[in-house]
Amino acid sequence: MKISIATLFPEMFNSVLDSSITARAIKNGLIDVSFYNIRDYTNNKHNAVDDYPFGGGEGMLIQAQPVYDCLMDISQNHNSDSTAFIYMSPTGKMLDDKMSRELSKKDLVILCGHYEGVDERAIEACIDMQVSIGDYVLTGGELPAMVLIDSVIRHIPGVLGSIESSEDESFAKGLLEYPQYTRPETVLDKKVPKVLLSGNHCKIEDYRLIKSFERTMLYRPELLKTSVFTKKQLKKILKNYL
Repeated sequence: MKISIATLFPEMFNSVLDSSITARAIKNGLIDVSFYNIRDYTNNKHNAVDDYPFGGGEGMLIQAQPVYDCLMDISQNHNSDSTAFIYMSPTGKMLDDKMSRELSKKDLVILCGHYEGVDERAIEACIDMQVSIGDYVLTGGELPAMVLIDSVIRHIPGVLGSIESSEDESFAKGLLEYPQYTRPETVLDKKVPKVLLSGNHCKIEDYRLIKSFERTMLYRPELLKTSVFTKKQLKKILKNYL
């Protein structure tokens, strides 16, 4: 996967891209990440990229020209048919697991706004979709871009240890992930549930299904509206409560 990031602060990404799973994916050639500093595309002697918004209001807006020129330059290195041009914005569609999976099949160009945002004309000319990571406002699009990248690359074959690693995680099947335990068997006077020590994989699978369902009911019941269960799974869940 090729990921290009248009930002005023490329240095903000260093700690994320140089660490953990993302760093390993880059080292193994599974993803290629490049940065384009929007300031490099200004056409004024002061290298200014922002100005006051027409109509008044607080803050400054990033001008359309440097953003447009930057994204057009990036587009020269991408196949338009297989690339999604994304603007990280609180007005965008909320990022979820389904979106992450869909985007993992494409190359990405990510625009990170700052200040009060970006001149709408650049967004209209260049952006395919706007993406939000939550109903709150941050100082810029860099942190949301990091979240987007981390959530997307996990679905690229080879990035995680196995396909099961991403398939079993929270939201992958419409439910929150079941609780997990490791050695020692007793910690803080609490023991690991016996079923997990039984070696009976069918019972373990049933236990995890029930616990995922219970956690979802308790913490995120709205997810159950779109969760999909097989008849066998529904039967096991209902049997547990009847």
